[in-house]
Amino acid sequence: MKKLITTLGPMQIEDIGMMLSHEHIFTDLRTEAATGFGLADTDDVIATRKPELDRARQAGINVIVECTPIGVARRVDILLAVSKASGFSLVVPTGVYREPWLPDWVKAASMESLRAWMLGELQGNIGGTGVRAAWIKISAGDDGMTAHEAKVLEAAALAGIETNAVIGSHTVKGSTVRTQLDLLEKTGYRADRFIWIHTQAEPDISLHVEMARRGAWLSYDNVGSPESDEIILDCLLKMVGLGFTDQLLISHDRGWYDPAKPHGGVAEPFTHIVETFLPKLRAAGLEEFAIRKLMKDNPFHAFAR
Repeated sequence: MKKLITTLGPMQIEDIGMMLSHEHIFTDLRTEAATGFGLADTDDVIATRKPELDRARQAGINVIVECTPIGVARRVDILLAVSKASGFSLVVPTGVYREPWLPDWVKAASMESLRAWMLGELQGNIGGTGVRAAWIKISAGDDGMTAHEAKVLEAAALAGIETNAVIGSHTVKGSTVRTQLDLLEKTGYRADRFIWIHTQAEPDISLHVEMARRGAWLSYDNVGSPESDEIILDCLLKMVGLGFTDQLLISHDRGWYDPAKPHGGVAEPFTHIVETFLPKLRAAGLEEFAIRKLMKDNPFHAFAR
């Protein structure tokens, strides 16, 4: 039976109200060389982010997929503290971001050692926190994969095959996704366990269709940002019309505590989709079964294992 691994324990689909598939609680987009990289007072993170999680729960959301990997300050200790303080379930990844954020130890590591590290977090827990990684987050450069990024992807594929963990990749160009899927399928990993994160960044919708036909999940995860809602609305309606409803994910990609800013910067709400975007989808004719797919069924089936 499929279960969703969260900071507060496993969940089944009946436990899900609504689920956001791409958000952040704590992220530092500076590189590790920056002074104070990844450092923050846990109580301050709780104080500034818990109110937004409370509002999300009031809107019917009770699970958020946290998408911060190694390289951009994954702090599972802070995530667990926020989760416990708010009673809000978070879904945490193993994996590593792209260059130039790749740590030196990742560059020096063999593919096999990276596979073993990911397996340890997917099967055991992350750094003694007691939190098990639910999925694998990686990335690729805007102009295509580097050799190090390809090594990480291959390691992720092998770890994913053994655990059935989904791989989600921050990838801007559809042509790069094509290359990623080719590499994954050579290892024996299935395209239907791959999430193209930031699909909306690719303006050529024929590439959206191509990757969907190969089986990949398409994540339209910039809802609520300036000028993005209408673009994503149009993409969703086209993809639903082509029969890909079961492969679509939506989210905001917002909300995080940035340790480079006082008190982490302004906390953005996780409620725009429920309060503003879903009414737009309904007004455009999207039926309730499709809304349920986007907000509950699809994210659960993508991330559960």
